[in-house]
Amino acid sequence: MTTDSQKAVEVRNLVKTYDGKKNAVDDLSFSVEKGEIYGLLGKNGAGKSTTIKVLTTLIPPSAGTVHVSGLDLRKKPNSIRKIVGVVQQEEAFDFTTVENNFKIYGMLWEVPKAVVKERMDQLIELFNLSELRRKRVFELSGGQKKRLQVAREFIHDMDVLFLDEPTVGMDPIMRRKVLDFVKEKAKGGLTVMFTTQILEEADYICDRIGIIDNGKLVAEGTSRQLKDQFGSVKKLEITMHNVLEDAEKNDVSDFIRNADGVTDFQVRGRSIWIVGNNMSRILNLMIKKITSMSIEIDQIIFDAPSLDDVFLEVVKR
Repeated sequence: MTTDSQKAVEVRNLVKTYDGKKNAVDDLSFSVEKGEIYGLLGKNGAGKSTTIKVLTTLIPPSAGTVHVSGLDLRKKPNSIRKIVGVVQQEEAFDFTTVENNFKIYGMLWEVPKAVVKERMDQLIELFNLSELRRKRVFELSGGQKKRLQVAREFIHDMDVLFLDEPTVGMDPIMRRKVLDFVKEKAKGGLTVMFTTQILEEADYICDRIGIIDNGKLVAEGTSRQLKDQFGSVKKLEITMHNVLEDAEKNDVSDFIRNADGVTDFQVRGRSIWIVGNNMSRILNLMIKKITSMSIEIDQIIFDAPSLDDVFLEVVKR
C-alpha cells in the first residue's frame, strides 16, 4: 500500500475482534491530515478506545492496514511508539510526586535533563500544578490527575498525539485552557486524535469529526458539515425594520416556498418565521434575498443545531 505523504494517520478496513465472533472495530477507514485535530466520537462501547489502542500499538489489529506518519503499524510498531504521545483514561506513576512524574517521563523518552527541567517548569505553571508539584499523585483529585496526565505528555516531542477523553474531571476553566493549549500545538504542526463524551469540546477544538457506531464509521466531516447534514429541524426568525408590503410578502413567501429543507414558514407583519433543516444555508439565502429587495433587517434569531443533535440523529439514540 502506498500512503499519502501528507497523511499523519491512515486507516484502511481496520478490524479488531477480541473473541473471533464480534468485531469491536468493523471495517473502519479514515485518514487524518498532518497538523489536523480529528475527533473520534461514539457511544460507550462504540469502538473508540479500541481504535486508539490499535493505532498506538497497544493491541494488534485483526485485519486491515494502519499507517502513522507513513509507518506501517504491523512492520514498524517500535518506530511508531517513538513518534506518538498517548493520554489514556488509565492513570500511571501514582506512587511518586507530580514533579517526579515529569522527570520519569523525560527519562523514558530520553529527553535531556536540562530540557526536562525547562519544559516541566513551563507545564507545571501552565496546567496550574505549582501548588501540587511535591504531592504524591495518589493524593490528587481526579481532575488534578488528569491535568498531570495531559501536561507530562508534552515533556517529549511527538508527531501525533492521541487524547482519549483528556479533560474528564476538569472544571470548565481548566478544560478550556487545556483545549486552547492543544489547539496552539496543532497550529505548530502537531497532529491530534481526540475522543470525548463532551460534544461541545469536539465542536470547539476539532477540525474534522468522525462518528463511529458498533465499530463502523457512520458520519464524517467538519462540525458545520455534520450539522448541515444531520442537524434536527430548527427555527429561524427574521424581524424587519418596517412592516412588509403585500408585494414584498408574496415575493418572500414564494422564495421560501421553493427553498430546499423548509418544512414550515410564516410571513406576517415585520416578521419572517421559518422551520426546517439545513438552516445555516437557508439563513444565508434569506439574507441575500432580503438585502436584494433593499429591506432593512432589525434582528435575526437563529436556533442552530448542535453537535449533540447530530450525534443523537446519527447513532439513533
